[in-house]
Amino acid sequence: MSTLWNGCLADTDYFEMRSGSGHDYGVWVTTPPGYDPATAPAPAVYVLDGNWAVGLTAPLIVTQLDPMQRIQPYLQVSVGYAGEDAQHWDRLRNRDLVPPGEPIAKELIDAVEMGVRMGARTREEADAYLAELRDTHADAFLAFLTTELHPRIERDYRTATSGHGLFGYSYGGLFSLYTWLTGSTLFETIGAGSPGVAGEDSRIFAQLQELGDSRNAAKLHVTLNERELLGDLPIYQSLTKNTATVLHRLTARGEAVTSTILRETHVTGLQASFLSYLRTCRAQ
Repeated sequence: MSTLWNGCLADTDYFEMRSGSGHDYGVWVTTPPGYDPATAPAPAVYVLDGNWAVGLTAPLIVTQLDPMQRIQPYLQVSVGYAGEDAQHWDRLRNRDLVPPGEPIAKELIDAVEMGVRMGARTREEADAYLAELRDTHADAFLAFLTTELHPRIERDYRTATSGHGLFGYSYGGLFSLYTWLTGSTLFETIGAGSPGVAGEDSRIFAQLQELGDSRNAAKLHVTLNERELLGDLPIYQSLTKNTATVLHRLTARGEAVTSTILRETHVTGLQASFLSYLRTCRAQ
Protein backbone atom coordinates (compact mmCIF):
# COMPACT_ATOMS: atom_id res chain seq x y z
CA MET A 1 0.00 0.00 0.00
CA SER A 2 1.03 3.65 -0.29
CA THR A 3 2.79 5.27 2.67
CA LEU A 4 -0.34 7.31 3.40
CA TRP A 5 -2.69 4.35 3.51
CA ASN A 6 -0.22 2.17 5.35
CA GLY A 7 -0.18 4.78 8.10
CA CYS A 8 -3.95 4.36 8.46
CA LEU A 9 -4.08 0.59 8.00
CA ALA A 10 -0.82 -0.77 9.31
CA ASP A 11 0.45 -4.14 8.03
CA THR A 12 -2.15 -4.14 5.25
CA ASP A 13 -1.61 -5.24 1.66
CA TYR A 14 -4.04 -4.60 -1.18
CA PHE A 15 -4.55 -6.49 -4.44
CA GLU A 16 -7.26 -6.95 -7.04
CA MET A 17 -8.55 -10.25 -8.32
CA ARG A 18 -10.97 -11.28 -11.07
CA SER A 19 -13.26 -14.18 -10.23
CA GLY A 20 -13.99 -17.08 -12.55
CA SER A 21 -17.38 -15.50 -13.19
CA GLY A 22 -15.70 -12.32 -14.44
CA HIS A 23 -16.20 -9.97 -11.47
CA ASP A 24 -13.41 -7.79 -10.10
CA TYR A 25 -12.76 -7.68 -6.36
CA GLY A 26 -10.53 -5.57 -4.17
CA VAL A 27 -8.87 -7.46 -1.31
CA TRP A 28 -7.20 -5.97 1.77
CA VAL A 29 -5.05 -8.35 3.83
CA THR A 30 -4.13 -7.18 7.33
CA THR A 31 -1.60 -9.34 9.15
CA PRO A 32 -1.30 -9.65 12.94
CA PRO A 33 1.30 -7.60 14.84
CA GLY A 34 4.69 -9.22 14.33
CA TYR A 35 3.26 -11.94 12.08
CA ASP A 36 5.73 -14.70 11.28
CA PRO A 37 4.05 -17.51 9.31
CA ALA A 38 7.19 -19.62 9.48
CA THR A 39 6.84 -20.06 13.23
CA ALA A 40 3.18 -19.28 13.98
CA PRO A 41 0.85 -19.34 10.95
CA ALA A 42 -2.51 -17.71 11.69
CA PRO A 43 -5.95 -18.56 10.33
CA ALA A 44 -7.79 -16.08 8.11
CA VAL A 45 -10.93 -14.16 9.02
CA TYR A 46 -12.84 -13.05 5.93
CA VAL A 47 -14.73 -9.76 6.33
CA LEU A 48 -17.34 -8.80 3.74
CA ASP A 49 -18.18 -5.32 2.38
CA GLY A 50 -14.51 -4.39 2.40
CA ASN A 51 -15.03 -0.95 0.80
CA TRP A 52 -17.00 0.07 3.90
CA ALA A 53 -15.83 -2.36 6.56
CA VAL A 54 -12.04 -2.40 6.26
CA GLY A 55 -11.52 0.97 7.94
CA LEU A 56 -13.81 0.03 10.84
CA THR A 57 -12.68 -3.55 11.42
CA ALA A 58 -9.04 -3.97 10.33
CA PRO A 59 -7.66 -1.72 13.12
CA LEU A 60 -9.22 -4.10 15.67
CA ILE A 61 -6.49 -6.60 14.81
CA VAL A 62 -4.58 -4.98 17.71
CA THR A 63 -6.96 -6.83 20.07
CA GLN A 64 -4.53 -9.72 19.68
CA LEU A 65 -2.20 -7.75 21.97
CA ASP A 66 -4.86 -6.59 24.46
CA PRO A 67 -3.72 -7.83 27.91
CA MET A 68 -7.26 -7.47 29.30
CA GLN A 69 -8.88 -9.84 26.81
CA ARG A 70 -6.59 -11.28 24.23
CA ILE A 71 -8.00 -12.48 20.93
CA GLN A 72 -6.61 -15.54 19.16
CA PRO A 73 -4.22 -14.63 16.32
CA TYR A 74 -5.83 -14.17 12.90
CA LEU A 75 -5.11 -12.31 9.71
CA GLN A 76 -7.97 -10.33 8.24
CA VAL A 77 -9.03 -10.60 4.59
CA SER A 78 -11.46 -7.81 3.73
CA VAL A 79 -13.23 -8.36 0.42
CA GLY A 80 -14.81 -5.53 -1.58
CA TYR A 81 -14.98 -4.21 -5.12
CA ALA A 82 -12.26 -2.81 -7.37
CA GLY A 83 -11.96 -0.12 -10.02
CA GLU A 84 -15.15 1.63 -11.11
CA ASP A 85 -17.19 -1.04 -9.34
CA ALA A 86 -15.95 0.30 -5.99
CA GLN A 87 -18.26 3.32 -6.21
CA HIS A 88 -21.24 0.98 -6.71
CA TRP A 89 -20.39 -1.41 -3.87
CA ASP A 90 -23.70 -0.88 -2.05
CA ARG A 91 -25.71 -2.33 -4.93
CA LEU A 92 -23.21 -4.89 -6.24
CA ARG A 93 -23.18 -6.51 -2.81
CA ASN A 94 -26.85 -7.42 -3.42
CA ARG A 95 -25.75 -9.66 -6.28
CA ASP A 96 -23.04 -11.38 -4.25
CA LEU A 97 -24.37 -11.57 -0.71
CA VAL A 98 -28.05 -12.46 -1.19
CA PRO A 99 -29.03 -16.13 -1.62
CA PRO A 100 -30.29 -17.23 -5.03
CA GLY A 101 -34.05 -16.83 -5.32
CA GLU A 102 -34.37 -14.62 -2.23
CA PRO A 103 -37.71 -12.74 -2.41
CA ILE A 104 -37.57 -8.94 -2.24
CA ALA A 105 -39.47 -7.94 0.89
CA LYS A 106 -42.06 -5.17 0.65
CA GLU A 107 -40.45 -3.47 3.66
CA LEU A 108 -37.17 -3.25 1.74
CA ILE A 109 -38.81 -1.78 -1.35
CA ASP A 110 -40.56 0.78 0.86
CA ALA A 111 -37.23 1.68 2.49
CA VAL A 112 -35.58 2.19 -0.91
CA GLU A 113 -38.48 4.38 -2.04
CA MET A 114 -38.23 6.41 1.17
CA GLY A 115 -34.56 6.97 0.36
CA VAL A 116 -35.56 8.41 -3.03
CA ARG A 117 -38.08 10.76 -1.42
CA MET A 118 -35.50 11.93 1.11
CA GLY A 119 -32.84 12.48 -1.54
CA ALA A 120 -30.53 9.71 -0.32
CA ARG A 121 -30.73 7.98 -3.72
CA THR A 122 -31.67 9.10 -7.21
CA ARG A 123 -34.42 7.26 -9.05
CA GLU A 124 -31.78 5.69 -11.28
CA GLU A 125 -29.72 4.52 -8.29
CA ALA A 126 -32.79 3.04 -6.61
CA ASP A 127 -33.78 1.14 -9.74
CA ALA A 128 -30.24 -0.21 -10.15
CA TYR A 129 -30.19 -1.25 -6.47
CA LEU A 130 -33.43 -3.21 -6.80
CA ALA A 131 -32.37 -4.71 -10.15
CA GLU A 132 -29.40 -6.41 -8.48
CA LEU A 133 -31.81 -8.06 -6.03
CA ARG A 134 -33.68 -9.77 -8.86
CA ASP A 135 -30.69 -11.90 -9.89
CA THR A 136 -28.68 -12.87 -6.82
CA HIS A 137 -25.73 -15.24 -6.63
CA ALA A 138 -24.48 -15.83 -3.09
CA ASP A 139 -23.62 -19.36 -4.21
CA ALA A 140 -21.17 -18.06 -6.83
CA PHE A 141 -19.61 -15.61 -4.38
CA LEU A 142 -19.20 -18.33 -1.75
CA ALA A 143 -17.47 -20.48 -4.36
CA PHE A 144 -15.16 -17.55 -5.18
CA LEU A 145 -14.22 -17.12 -1.51
CA THR A 146 -13.58 -20.79 -0.83
CA THR A 147 -12.14 -22.13 -4.10
CA GLU A 148 -10.44 -19.08 -5.67
CA LEU A 149 -9.54 -16.46 -3.08
CA HIS A 150 -8.71 -18.69 -0.10
CA PRO A 151 -6.15 -20.82 -1.98
CA ARG A 152 -4.35 -17.60 -2.96
CA ILE A 153 -4.40 -16.30 0.63
CA GLU A 154 -3.22 -19.68 1.86
CA ARG A 155 -0.33 -19.68 -0.62
CA ASP A 156 0.77 -16.05 -0.35
CA TYR A 157 0.40 -15.63 3.42
CA ARG A 158 1.02 -19.22 4.53
CA THR A 159 -2.00 -19.31 6.78
CA ALA A 160 -2.86 -21.99 9.29
CA THR A 161 -4.67 -25.02 7.92
CA SER A 162 -7.69 -24.58 10.21
CA GLY A 163 -9.50 -22.07 12.40
CA HIS A 164 -10.69 -19.76 9.62
CA GLY A 165 -13.60 -17.40 10.17
CA LEU A 166 -16.18 -15.35 8.28
CA PHE A 167 -17.90 -12.11 9.31
CA GLY A 168 -20.64 -10.24 7.51
CA TYR A 169 -23.03 -7.44 8.43
CA SER A 170 -26.54 -6.61 7.12
CA TYR A 171 -26.71 -8.39 3.75
CA GLY A 172 -23.25 -9.62 4.68
CA GLY A 173 -24.88 -11.09 7.78
CA LEU A 174 -27.47 -12.74 5.55
CA PHE A 175 -24.60 -14.22 3.54
CA SER A 176 -23.03 -15.45 6.78
CA LEU A 177 -26.26 -17.24 7.73
CA TYR A 178 -26.51 -18.66 4.21
CA THR A 179 -22.92 -19.90 4.39
CA TRP A 180 -23.43 -21.49 7.80
CA LEU A 181 -26.59 -23.24 6.61
CA THR A 182 -24.86 -24.61 3.50
CA GLY A 183 -22.44 -26.42 5.79
CA SER A 184 -19.32 -24.90 4.23
CA THR A 185 -16.34 -26.62 5.85
CA LEU A 186 -13.80 -23.81 5.40
CA PHE A 187 -15.06 -21.63 8.26
CA GLU A 188 -14.96 -22.81 11.88
CA THR A 189 -16.53 -19.61 13.24
CA ILE A 190 -19.07 -17.34 11.54
CA GLY A 191 -20.33 -13.93 12.62
CA ALA A 192 -23.66 -12.62 11.32
CA GLY A 193 -24.34 -9.01 12.27
CA SER A 194 -27.94 -7.76 11.86
CA PRO A 195 -28.51 -10.30 9.07
CA GLY A 196 -30.82 -9.05 6.33
CA VAL A 197 -33.56 -11.66 6.76
CA ALA A 198 -36.04 -9.08 5.50
CA GLY A 199 -39.07 -11.29 4.81
CA GLU A 200 -40.86 -14.22 6.39
CA ASP A 201 -40.44 -16.04 3.07
CA SER A 202 -36.63 -15.69 3.09
CA ARG A 203 -34.64 -18.56 1.63
CA ILE A 204 -32.99 -18.84 5.04
CA PHE A 205 -36.15 -20.50 6.41
CA ALA A 206 -36.14 -22.99 3.55
CA GLN A 207 -32.50 -23.78 4.31
CA LEU A 208 -33.43 -24.36 7.95
CA GLN A 209 -36.02 -26.92 6.92
CA GLU A 210 -33.52 -28.62 4.65
CA LEU A 211 -31.10 -29.21 7.55
CA GLY A 212 -33.01 -32.27 8.71
CA ASP A 213 -31.22 -34.00 11.58
CA SER A 214 -27.74 -32.90 10.59
CA ARG A 215 -25.65 -30.72 12.94
CA ASN A 216 -23.25 -27.99 11.92
CA ALA A 217 -19.85 -28.02 13.60
CA ALA A 218 -19.12 -24.34 12.92
CA LYS A 219 -19.85 -21.88 15.73
CA LEU A 220 -22.33 -19.14 14.74
CA HIS A 221 -22.61 -15.77 16.51
CA VAL A 222 -25.50 -13.43 15.68
CA THR A 223 -25.91 -9.81 16.76
CA LEU A 224 -28.87 -7.45 16.51
CA ASN A 225 -29.18 -3.79 17.45
CA GLU A 226 -31.45 -2.30 20.09
CA ARG A 227 -32.37 0.67 17.92
CA GLU A 228 -33.46 -1.68 15.11
CA LEU A 229 -35.73 -3.53 17.49
CA LEU A 230 -37.24 -0.50 19.21
CA GLY A 231 -37.17 2.01 16.36
CA ASP A 232 -39.99 2.88 13.98
CA LEU A 233 -38.52 1.73 10.64
CA PRO A 234 -40.46 -1.31 9.35
CA ILE A 235 -37.48 -2.79 7.49
CA TYR A 236 -35.43 -3.02 10.69
CA GLN A 237 -38.38 -4.24 12.74
CA SER A 238 -38.90 -7.00 10.18
CA LEU A 239 -35.20 -7.86 10.13
CA THR A 240 -35.00 -8.27 13.90
CA LYS A 241 -38.24 -10.24 14.11
CA ASN A 242 -37.21 -12.70 11.42
CA THR A 243 -33.68 -13.10 12.74
CA ALA A 244 -35.08 -13.80 16.20
CA THR A 245 -37.22 -16.55 14.67
CA VAL A 246 -34.13 -18.04 13.03
CA LEU A 247 -32.30 -17.96 16.36
CA HIS A 248 -35.19 -19.64 18.21
CA ARG A 249 -35.27 -22.45 15.67
CA LEU A 250 -31.51 -22.96 15.81
CA THR A 251 -31.33 -23.04 19.60
CA ALA A 252 -34.28 -25.43 19.69
CA ARG A 253 -32.18 -27.78 17.56
CA GLY A 254 -29.24 -27.50 19.99
CA GLU A 255 -26.97 -25.83 17.44
CA ALA A 256 -23.73 -24.07 18.45
CA VAL A 257 -25.15 -20.57 18.18
CA THR A 258 -24.75 -17.52 20.42
CA SER A 259 -26.36 -14.09 20.16
CA THR A 260 -26.41 -10.64 21.69
CA ILE A 261 -28.24 -7.33 21.32
CA LEU A 262 -26.02 -4.27 20.92
CA ARG A 263 -26.96 -0.69 21.81
CA GLU A 264 -26.49 0.55 18.24
CA THR A 265 -28.35 1.48 15.08
CA HIS A 266 -28.12 -0.51 11.88
CA VAL A 267 -25.52 1.92 10.53
CA THR A 268 -23.37 2.21 13.67
CA GLY A 269 -23.51 -1.47 14.58
CA LEU A 270 -20.88 -2.83 12.19
CA GLN A 271 -17.76 -2.30 14.31
CA ALA A 272 -19.49 -3.30 17.55
CA SER A 273 -20.82 -6.45 15.89
CA PHE A 274 -17.37 -7.44 14.63
CA LEU A 275 -15.88 -6.89 18.07
CA SER A 276 -18.66 -9.00 19.59
CA TYR A 277 -17.80 -11.78 17.13
CA LEU A 278 -14.11 -11.60 18.08
CA ARG A 279 -14.85 -11.68 21.81
CA THR A 280 -17.34 -14.51 21.54
CA CYS A 281 -15.78 -16.76 18.92
CA ARG A 282 -12.07 -15.98 18.99
CA ALA A 283 -11.21 -15.26 22.64
CA GLN A 284 -7.94 -16.81 23.74
